[in-house]
Order: sequence, then C-alpha cells, then structure tokens
Amino acid sequence: MKRRNFIQVGAISAASVGLLSCNSNKETTYGPLIHSVYFWLKNDLNEEKKEEFINFFKELSRIDVIQTLKYGKPAPTNPRPVVDNSFDYNLIVSFANMDDINVYETHPIHLAAIEKFKDYWSKVEVKDTML
Repeated sequence: MKRRNFIQVGAISAASVGLLSCNSNKETTYGPLIHSVYFWLKNDLNEEKKEEFINFFKELSRIDVIQTLKYGKPAPTNPRPVVDNSFDYNLIVSFANMDDINVYETHPIHLAAIEKFKDYWSKVEVKDTML
C-alpha cells in the first residue's frame, strides 16, 4: 500500500512540474534542480568564527531566484562505509530551472558572500541534481 502511494505521488509530481518538457522545436527545458554544497571548515577556526559562518547562508538566502534554502550539520547517523559525515555544513538550495541556477552562480550577492567567507573553509564540494 505504501509503495503504491509513493509511486502515485511521484507520477503526479513529475507530471505537474514538467521535469523534462520538449517544445515543438525539440529543445529540452530542464525543470527543478537541487544544488547541494558541502563545506569543510578550516581546523583553526574558533567557535565564534564557526557561528559567524552561518551568516554565509543567510546572505545567500536573499537571492530572489532561490526557491528553498536549507543548511545544517552532519546528522549523527550510524557509521557505515557509504556514509560520509566528515563535512561541517551542508547547504541545499532548490531552483525552478537551469536559468535560475545560472543566475545564482553569477549573482552579485553570491559572489560577495563567497569572497567574504572563502577564508573559513578548506574544502567545498558541489553536487547538482535535476529532479
């Protein structure tokens, strides 16, 4: 019963948002995207600086093409070979389409926030997903 409900919801969601739609010219428009960013902060940051880093996410949230923005720390899940909880923060941002994420990447607020906070992290990984 639960599986059938999940499949029905997925089919309705996919149909309603047009995840991949083709117009008469056979051009493809990509639908919603999830932008996941993993941050490893520098080891020498004190607690005050680590708390200050949260302002990076708050600044990004002002960008108008963002649909949703969430951030957090690794969950204390059970250790398994496939789980990597070595990061300090994860940012998850959703966009309506490729145009919006392209605007975000070069948006002055995004670029200024990176410039302001880039000295806080030692490593960043980005993983973008089309829904």
